[in-house]
Amino acid sequence: MASQSLKSSLTRIVSTIHGKGTGAIILIRLMVSFVFLSEGIQKFLYPDALGVGRFIKIGIPAPEIMAPFVGVVEIACGGLVLLGFLTRPAAVALIIDMLVAIVSTKIPILLERDFWSMAHEARTDWSMLLGSVFLLIVGAGSLVQTKKPKVLNPGLLCHPKRALIDLFL
Repeated sequence: MASQSLKSSLTRIVSTIHGKGTGAIILIRLMVSFVFLSEGIQKFLYPDALGVGRFIKIGIPAPEIMAPFVGVVEIACGGLVLLGFLTRPAAVALIIDMLVAIVSTKIPILLERDFWSMAHEARTDWSMLLGSVFLLIVGAGSLVQTKKPKVLNPGLLCHPKRALIDLFL
């Protein structure tokens, strides 16, 4: 019963986005792409504060490998989102990036301080995570396509293999 209600709600949300949201999709693409491009570039411009040095400070394994890797992922995927090319696969990589960032940097704040301190520090992370999830669901929009954006069918969430095939085709 609850599953059917969730499916109905998701279908209603997705159909609303699909029918009227081309401009909104482009704005979300711009927001997500500029933040990730900027953050990726800064990992190389300021390695002590935002790249390897930061990864050492927060305890990421192999920081001298992972910081440049994450920087390249953020630049490449931010660029793909900006161009509207391979938006969904790029969104998957960015979702993983944000989940790792939240777990490794924001959860410790929650445990050491309080919810409001964590909420303040996590505002950009949550925005980028939800923006990336949005792009995973609706795709790039019509600015780079000649047909309507392909929307992930919420009913396929029960069938992960079919959902992945549908998502990338």
